[in-house]
Amino acid sequence: MSAVSPLNRLNDLSAQEWLRFTKTWFVHNPPPRKKAELLHPAKYPEKMIEEFVRFFSKEGGIVFDPFLGTGSTLVACHKSNRNGIGIELQEKYAKIARERIQLLESQLKLDEQGSKLKAKQVVLQGNSAELDRYWKEYSLPLVDLVITSPPYGPMLNKKGLVSKAREEEGLDVKYSEDQNDLGNASGYDDFLQKLMHIFAQMKPLIKEEGYLVVILQNYMDKGEYKMLAWDFAREMAKEYQLRGEKIWCQDNKTLYPYGYRYSFVPNVHHHYCLIFKKRKEQE
Repeated sequence: MSAVSPLNRLNDLSAQEWLRFTKTWFVHNPPPRKKAELLHPAKYPEKMIEEFVRFFSKEGGIVFDPFLGTGSTLVACHKSNRNGIGIELQEKYAKIARERIQLLESQLKLDEQGSKLKAKQVVLQGNSAELDRYWKEYSLPLVDLVITSPPYGPMLNKKGLVSKAREEEGLDVKYSEDQNDLGNASGYDDFLQKLMHIFAQMKPLIKEEGYLVVILQNYMDKGEYKMLAWDFAREMAKEYQLRGEKIWCQDNKTLYPYGYRYSFVPNVHHHYCLIFKKRKEQE
């Protein structure tokens, strides 16, 4: 492995590692979830998030996830020695996130390398629509990177084969009944507007030229293909500079016979990892 260039202002990667990451698609098949993680209807894989964290920040950097869920982002931060801040609306998921981090930190006591790891992980239970209040109340620092997978709004309220299977196993098929939960938005446009409000108010909390990675998926709803990733990217480009995308493909998901014998209905097995940057002139 070649040495890291002293001129590299963004991360701690070698030239070869940097180049490999810039490929715009990749295949990642997450391992089976652990028992506590199954409860959440839309968890994303820590190992994949760690790759983004390592590219868009240096060791000791500060990473923020406004929709923390069960804590995947903070697990990735812990493993890559970054400081992580996560906000989760639902206490049941925030509790799981805290427990996961506590377990990882307790294991460091048995690791002779543990003393070298000084990064801290902070789990806050609350509403990301009130970010400014939390930053003032807890005197939180500016962040180098925002990375998250927002709740998919009306998508989670659809009834289908996947949700039926989760119901039968006693697992959550939606996040909550909380009116503050974006998953309970009144419709697609309402969801997109509320989501954009959160990201717009986030700008003062991000360092100049800091990055945002937002993972979203287009989806079919009542015969109409919702262009969530594309619509969100279009709106976000009004607030931040759109730098590109990496398409996350999965080839180990179950294929369902949607529309068989009468119409094409896609099995959507890819996500858009949308990459944005805060411009220097933005405040």
